[in-house]
Amino acid sequence: MPAMTAGRRGPLAVARRYSRLLRVQLAMSALTAMQYRADFVVRGFIATLWMAVTLVPLLVVFGVRRTVAGWSFPESLVVVGWFTLLHAVLEGAISPSLTAVVEHVRHGTLDFVLLKPADAQFLVSTSKIEPWYVIDVIGALAIFGVAFGKLGRWPTPAQVGAALALLLLAIVILYSIWILVISASFWVVKVDNLSYLFGSLFDAARWPISVFRGALRILFTFVFPIALLTTYPSLALLGRLPARTALAAFAGGLVFSALARWVWHRALGLYTSASS
Repeated sequence: MPAMTAGRRGPLAVARRYSRLLRVQLAMSALTAMQYRADFVVRGFIATLWMAVTLVPLLVVFGVRRTVAGWSFPESLVVVGWFTLLHAVLEGAISPSLTAVVEHVRHGTLDFVLLKPADAQFLVSTSKIEPWYVIDVIGALAIFGVAFGKLGRWPTPAQVGAALALLLLAIVILYSIWILVISASFWVVKVDNLSYLFGSLFDAARWPISVFRGALRILFTFVFPIALLTTYPSLALLGRLPARTALAAFAGGLVFSALARWVWHRALGLYTSASS
């Protein structure tokens, strides 16, 4: 049904339809969150505490060194800013929605999603948003402000535009990795270990990629590309990212997202509903 509907409608009509669906999903998530106002405040406090803890390793390292792998303290703060921003996207939008898929698969209740006249991946990806992570976004902007204040200069509009484009790419890659993790639940009973591994690897994104050497450098560039998540957007914002590297990053990101989409469809083909 979704494929037939999309085939009869033009791209603009399909885009408008899914934008309306997204607004509905966001509104429902916001209403659900505001029902528990005390929880909203507590989670906001925890998010603030998490940001403070994130800065501790950076402060310790740069307390004894002026530069690390060619990065100064303010430049490394830019990387932490991107890390904090992506953490807000991951924990506020991507993870809450997609982790529910595991339970659906485990109990055979994914039918309720698959029978709806819309793309199943879109529906499961926007089913739950946690708005209190907007505090992380505010914190990331504050970190950027402190970083460029210490640098004594501000990024140009072109650098901001390039960084925002790479931020979009980073979100696509982060989402694609999580789709691959969740798709594993169609083959195995539990994916808890994979999700913990994902979280542990993502924590490394708070450091510039040049900090890592050897096999870790290859791993974090091509296999689990944290370089594309935080280092490349930071270099773009600092005006230090070569155009060739940016183009290669976009090409790699598109391939990665296409792979995730393909794996998702293969996983759906293996799904056995509760009624089967």
